[in-house]
Amino acid sequence: MFQDRDQMRMFYSQVFLKHLNQQPLEPMEQMLLDVILMHPEYHEMLKDPAAAARLEYGIDGGQTNPFLHMGMHIAIREQVSIDRPAGIAEAYRELVSRHGESEAEHRIMDCLGEMLWRSQRENRPPDEQQYLECVRKLL
Repeated sequence: MFQDRDQMRMFYSQVFLKHLNQQPLEPMEQMLLDVILMHPEYHEMLKDPAAAARLEYGIDGGQTNPFLHMGMHIAIREQVSIDRPAGIAEAYRELVSRHGESEAEHRIMDCLGEMLWRSQRENRPPDEQQYLECVRKLL
């Protein structure tokens, strides 16, 4: 879908600007907007697409990369929509009923981030079952 980081970041900004200008959104844009609206702390940044594309988020900066963060929300929602790994949709619904959508996704995000970190560190595919076990421990 995107050729590089800048195109992806521009897409986030364009979706937010379409929302501000009350323009119609495609289904994927609406899903992204739902996540953007959960994070008002990113709204000012998204209003300036060129500036958003230039921002850097290094490990030593101590800042959360908003695009990675919102992308993880999208990844979790996609996993839930297809129930992969099997059981994630049920665990998600239970967490949402206990904590609300935003908090549930932020808790799951820790498990997703850990799974991806381990996969990269150990140079192996992501372990979906370990990820699901981590999510289930949140219940």
